[in-house]
Amino acid sequence: MGPPTVDGSVTGGVLSVKDVSEFERDASTPGPVATEFVALSRALLDATTVHAVLQRVATAALAVVTGADMVSVTLRTPDGRFETPVETLPLAVQLDELQYRFDEGPCVEATRTPGPGLISSCDLAAGTDFPLWGPAAAAAGVGSVLAVGLFPDGGSPRLGALNFYSFTTTGLDDGDRDIAMVLAAHASTALAATRASTTHEIRAAQLQEALRSRDVIGQAKGILMERRGITAEEAFDVLRAASQSLNVKLAKVAETLATRRAEI
Repeated sequence: MGPPTVDGSVTGGVLSVKDVSEFERDASTPGPVATEFVALSRALLDATTVHAVLQRVATAALAVVTGADMVSVTLRTPDGRFETPVETLPLAVQLDELQYRFDEGPCVEATRTPGPGLISSCDLAAGTDFPLWGPAAAAAGVGSVLAVGLFPDGGSPRLGALNFYSFTTTGLDDGDRDIAMVLAAHASTALAATRASTTHEIRAAQLQEALRSRDVIGQAKGILMERRGITAEEAFDVLRAASQSLNVKLAKVAETLATRRAEI
């Protein structure tokens, strides 16, 4: 080992203090995948709708799953149908819809498969994994595919699936599968939170509307009772008859009556 130099380094091929400092600084800097996940987490905090959550997840998925050329999200509707609300290329929607039509393919199977819900095919043209859909997807230019169920560890049937398409045979490797699983977990958690928040807001709005309707119906009944000298039950019957005759909601009839009481 040579003698120390003025800047604190040593000669003879050994790392200098400056080199070590640079190495430590690089080691403390997050890599591109970690950076993308941090950005995704922040973006999901700002998403207030299901569509916004899915759009952010799809954009992040395309960035971090290096083997993917397209990403889409499959969602199961309340009546059991499938739909693709977001995608990064229109071709992904066409490929998803072919799976829904054939009732065959990774995004369909990922919603039905227990455990991790990870479904893939490295050579779609061979048709061994998906005899109907595989060759059709290959004819459209896709070589391999990967889908992960939402929730990844949930029961069956799941909420949907996160889908990755590659134009290359064997284009999606084990590393891509691992990252896809983590992305699916992020998407599932964000979806559950957003849906719960949306449901709460809808119920709160419905309650407020019900209370408002009850108040205005009470006002209209009071007006009829005062003007016509009838009972509360008779006043309600008058409002209900008017609602049926005019084919207008009872609350709307009551509101009209309350706002035009001077004309009665």
